[in-house]
Amino acid sequence: MSKEPKPFIAIAYDFDGTLSPRPMQEYTVFKNTGINPEEFWAKVAVYASQHYADPMLSFLRMMIEELAAQNIPLTREILTQGAEHIEYYNGVMSWFDRINQYVARQSENRIQVRHYIISCGNREIIEKSAVAPFFHRIYASSFYYNADGVATFPDVAVNDVTKTQFLFRINKGREELSESVNEHMPMIERPVPFKHILYIGDGLTDVPCMAVTRQNGGHAIAVYDANNSHAQMVCRKLWEAGRADFDAVADYTEGSLLDQRIKLILDLKIANIRMELEHPSHGGARF
Repeated sequence: MSKEPKPFIAIAYDFDGTLSPRPMQEYTVFKNTGINPEEFWAKVAVYASQHYADPMLSFLRMMIEELAAQNIPLTREILTQGAEHIEYYNGVMSWFDRINQYVARQSENRIQVRHYIISCGNREIIEKSAVAPFFHRIYASSFYYNADGVATFPDVAVNDVTKTQFLFRINKGREELSESVNEHMPMIERPVPFKHILYIGDGLTDVPCMAVTRQNGGHAIAVYDANNSHAQMVCRKLWEAGRADFDAVADYTEGSLLDQRIKLILDLKIANIRMELEHPSHGGARF
């Protein structure tokens, strides 16, 4: 007889601005093709505003068109080359193993952690990054590639609002995009209650995920670049508005304020799960 799977805590992360200080495209496709980041993002913002367009769909389309104007087909190689050299905030590369070990130790090896990416960026880039192996799932935008291997259309376009569907996929255990997440599922049957989910993001595009997580009993943390006063102000406002439980500098090193605050939340989640394991009839969870 197989053992019951261990209950787990889900930590979901945004990518750009949360784990890495700059958009992932600036380390890869923009650098590979000479696209000026400031000019490109400004064009996307202007177009989306003038045409009532979705900024993420606009960004994906305009990236194809910018390269086409240079007679450069957008292939996976052009898109992802350099992904292994994406820069991360201090402590990120050792973070995931440390957190896994912390939860195992604090729970006496009865609870595990699963890490997820929920990003508006390019899944292809994240999958080639140095941090990719640490994630149970990577949810992000992706392209359709024709028979010649050239990107022609987005297969998946993720924006700030559609990011929330992936939280419900985690919550309901319907993690494949081919699985419907819309059918009713009683709370007691959901494998990952929201109170066992922690969302980490850096700005306004994370507000829907933060709100959904916290409104359903989970937790959220807003992080910011220590050298960016505007980002710090945005995160402080998220905290003041009740969108985030804490705000902190995006410093993932052991003993940092962020490390301490996340462990405080994890301690609470571990205690809750252990209570449910001891008294399953009162926990509201499946295990």
